[in-house]
Amino acid sequence: MKRLIIAATLSLFVSGAAKAADEYEKVPAGDAQYKSCLAYSKKNYEGGDEKSKIAGQTKAQAWCTCMWNETPDDFKGDLAKFSETSKGAAMNKACEKYAGWD
Repeated sequence: MKRLIIAATLSLFVSGAAKAADEYEKVPAGDAQYKSCLAYSKKNYEGGDEKSKIAGQTKAQAWCTCMWNETPDDFKGDLAKFSETSKGAAMNKACEKYAGWD
C-alpha cells in the first residue's frame, strides 16, 4: 500500500511540475529589460509578430518572457544581446523552442 501511495504522490508531483514548466511567470508591467528585448527583437529578427505556442503572446513576447525568466534576478544586461553571446546561446535555443521561433 505504501508503494502505491508513494507512486501516486510522485506521479502527481511530476505531472504538476511538467505543467508549471509549460509557461513562465508573467513579466511585471513596464519592465525595462522586457521592453528593450521586444524592441531589439522587432528591429533585428523576423517573425516576432507571429503567434507563438503560448496563448496570447507573439513569438517575440514569448521569447523575451523566457529570456527574462531564465536570467538570474541580478542580471541587468540586455536580454536579446545576451542571447547572441556564447554564454547565452543555450538559453537562446531553449527560449526559441519555447516560443516556437526555432
